[in-house]
Amino acid sequence: MSQNLLVVGSVALDSIETRAGKRDEILGGAATFISLAASRFCQVQLVAVIGENDFPDEHVRLLAARGIDLAGLERVPGRTFRWAGVYANDFSSRKTLDTQLGVFASFRPKVPAAYASSKYIMLGNINPELQLAVLDAVQGGHFVAMDTMNLWIETARDALGAVMRRTDLLTINDEEAFLLTGERQIARAAIAIRKMGPKAVIIKRGEHGAFLFHEDGVFFAPAYLLEEVVDPTGAGDSFAGGLLGHLASEDRTDFAALKRGMLFGAAIASATCEAFGVERTAKITREEIDARVASLRALTSLDPT
Repeated sequence: MSQNLLVVGSVALDSIETRAGKRDEILGGAATFISLAASRFCQVQLVAVIGENDFPDEHVRLLAARGIDLAGLERVPGRTFRWAGVYANDFSSRKTLDTQLGVFASFRPKVPAAYASSKYIMLGNINPELQLAVLDAVQGGHFVAMDTMNLWIETARDALGAVMRRTDLLTINDEEAFLLTGERQIARAAIAIRKMGPKAVIIKRGEHGAFLFHEDGVFFAPAYLLEEVVDPTGAGDSFAGGLLGHLASEDRTDFAALKRGMLFGAAIASATCEAFGVERTAKITREEIDARVASLRALTSLDPT
């Protein structure tokens, strides 16, 4: 029986430049990508904040059209969180040009009563103090996944550790894992992270796939091969959304379910990279996702054809 997924994080307006072109103030934010990806599999409950007057209604309609429950999306006086960045031609790096936190600077997640019993929770890479507040506001018996970033690793280590001790799954990229642990090898970093609390950890490596470290083993999910990348913004969040959405749809969190979920996450993450912002993430069909998952399975299969 499919379960609900509570998503907490940022909804933003992004201005992005890549070798494929430039887009100004398009829909973005970690919680947006997570929610849109997960909505292909389960009911999503979004907790986030936007500006009272500057957030386009068309973006709200898009989220609602995907069946995302927006009772937890607050409109408050002020400007919506904005981010601007430019990617290197080979996408090996990106430079932040501007960050305007706006209403996100004073964001205090308010979890509606109807969300408190959500069995699955995805905490986007917000301040760990806020992640803790969300966990305090929900009922027990849930599966908690979380993301984080360099800023919190460097400035809020104690609060981050408290969240990790209440977390079932941490998703993190390799550079963040190295910073968090002081290790320079993925396997050693994963061992150190699991000692910090999370029962499982997924270390993401972008186009080079992702590793799952779990008490029942290690699994590698390859990235779906693309001939052309347009905009990788939000791909990691789409991966997390696809993974958590699939777990919630199966209502299973064992090693096998996590492995399957990673392939669904990788499929949606690849689509995110094919267009600016959420354009492909919002439009990809379940049939397209399933086809990409089949390709990923075939990519690593040793079974005779």
